[in-house]
Amino acid sequence: MSGVNKVILIGRLGTDPEVKNVSAQQTVAKLSVATSENWTDREGKKQERTEWHRVVVWGKLAELCGKYLAKGRQVYVEGRLQTRSWEDQQGQKRYTTEIVANTIQFLGSAGETRDIQNSSPSVSPESFGPEPTFDSEEEIPF
Repeated sequence: MSGVNKVILIGRLGTDPEVKNVSAQQTVAKLSVATSENWTDREGKKQERTEWHRVVVWGKLAELCGKYLAKGRQVYVEGRLQTRSWEDQQGQKRYTTEIVANTIQFLGSAGETRDIQNSSPSVSPESFGPEPTFDSEEEIPF
């Protein structure tokens, strides 16, 4: 039996993208995206809960994120959840779950952060080749 692993987020960047070259042909970017939920509680007080999401972007799409995105910019993210495990220096098994993005759309006006030539570029990395896999957290460049 197969399943569906799809994540869609619209949120704001909490930091500037961290972009690294892991090889001569491969670039990776890490984004920290915040989504917020607002509601009114039983006492009539407004409440807000913010969730932070770790987003990993590969290839040309990662390069574009580094070039056009900055802290505070609103983005649409589409991808899949991926959980990795590794052993830390003390031998403890550690886990992290992240969103591996295959589509990023830059939302909002170009003046929100930097001068952007195209106000809402949307890119999908299918033609940029497979993403690398890593056996331990130490191998990831973040």
